[in-house]
Order: sequence, then C-alpha cells, then structure tokens
Amino acid sequence: MIVTGGAGFIGSHLVDALIERGDEVLVIDNFSTGKRENVNPRAEVFQSDISRSMGVGYFNFKPAFSRYQSVDFVFHLAALPKVQYSLSHPKETNNANIDGTLNVIALAIKLNAKRLIYSSSSSIYGNQSILPLKEDMPVDPLSPYALQKFAAERYCQMLFKKTVCLRYFNVYGSRQSSGDSYSAVIGTFLRNSKMGAISTIYGDGEQTRDFTWVGDVVRANILAAESAKVGNGEIINIGGGKNYSVNQLAKMIGGLYHYQPARKGESRHTLADISKARELLYWEPTVDLPKGIAELKRL
Repeated sequence: MIVTGGAGFIGSHLVDALIERGDEVLVIDNFSTGKRENVNPRAEVFQSDISRSMGVGYFNFKPAFSRYQSVDFVFHLAALPKVQYSLSHPKETNNANIDGTLNVIALAIKLNAKRLIYSSSSSIYGNQSILPLKEDMPVDPLSPYALQKFAAERYCQMLFKKTVCLRYFNVYGSRQSSGDSYSAVIGTFLRNSKMGAISTIYGDGEQTRDFTWVGDVVRANILAAESAKVGNGEIINIGGGKNYSVNQLAKMIGGLYHYQPARKGESRHTLADISKARELLYWEPTVDLPKGIAELKRL
C-alpha cells in the first residue's frame, strides 16, 4: 500500500488502520503540513514532494521503491487543503493539488496499482439550491481549491480508470490542525476553548456543515479499495448525513466567540446524500457530531 500525505491528519489515521490489518505501507509525505510524530513507526517513509515529479523521476533509483515493483492500492491524500489559502495562493495550491495528483497517477500506472483512491472534497459542490448534495449535481466551485479538486477528479478518471474518488464532508477528529489561521473549525474551536481564547465565527453562524468523523473516513477508504462494486472512476460522497450550524457546533464545544464578516469561497450549506456510499461500499457513518465532540473534549 502507498499512502500519500500519510503524515497528515486523515492520512496518518489511515496508515494506522492499514498497519493494524497487517498491511505493508509506504508513506510519501514532504512534511510541509504533516507531522513525523503522526506516522506509525511500522510504516516505511519516503520524504518527497509529490508536485516535483516524484513518481516517475525518482522511481528507478530511490531505495524506498526497491520493494515496490507493484502495489495493491494507492491512497492519494496529499494536498494543500485550504480554501482561504487557495484564494491568495492559487499557483502554490494548483502545483500541489493538480501537478501533484498527475504525478501520483503516473506512479500508480508505473506500479501497476490495482486501484487509486483519491481524496476529494465536498467544496466542489459550492452553493446549491437543493439539499442533500448528490454526486450527479452540476458542480459550482467557489475557490481555487475546490476547482483544483474537481479537475483532479477528472484527471484520475481520464488517466487511470481504476479510480474511486471520495468526496469528504468536513472531516474532524484527533490530530486535526488547530494552530494557524487556516485550520479547520473544530480543531480551532477546541484549542481555543481549552486555552480560554476567543474563537471567530465568520458570518452569522447559521451556515451549516455536514461533519464527518475521521475514523468513518478511514473505513470508507478501505472499503473503496476492496469493494468489487467500484474501481471505474466512481465519485462517492463520504459524510455524516446530517448537518449542524456553526452556532450549534460552538455551543457543543463551549468557550468564547465573536463574529466577523463571512469569508469568500465558502458554501452556505452542505449536507451529503450518502445513498451511493451505502449501495456501493456498504458504508454508514458510525459517529455523529455530538458523540465525536464529546470524544475529542476528553482528549
């Protein structure tokens, strides 16, 4: 198994689950956002930037690949997953999210992978007048990041047919980033609550999000790799199937809050239709938001 971004939030949880099953795992990460302490010590690590022709250029002479003449599955999670950052740094995020994906596709082809599981994003949908969000809706990207994720999906479908694209809805859990201005909302709110700091709610707080527990996302990846019903470019929503307002989230976490104007590039409401995940992956979310927040507050 190969996991790009295996030192990151979701990727490191996936690596843990694969190793727990007894799989041999190679992590590819440049540690720009991922952390070495996240990486399971039983995983092999290849430090490299996927946007710099890692797959083809390094394959023939890097010792890390000497035992990987072929692989079963490539899980592609490496990205710059920052909506606001992409608005001010479209070139840098395009390099990571588009060029990087093309290089991972080339690597999957080179290694004759049985399947490529691509980590996509619900941000692709943008603002829609109808909820829940279904995979066959016309897309409406509101940021360079969302557009890059959509383009990367199409590249995967076009260049490597044995692909499954999983559109994640607001993943949260342990190891989530919380220390910078672009961090995910749950990690930031929890950190500030514990420190007694004031958190910022952008807009009126009535915007809603479908939050998804990281363990459920990990399980979806493994099912997407192994299901006999997929592997031909399918796009599948992975979400909790219920949405909550940011104000409701803030009340669950507790702490101090103030309001700032809404930010560009963000959808007003998200809610996943997960019927396709049920049908093709036999996947259901197991942890709802109140339970997940309670778990994180105990850490």
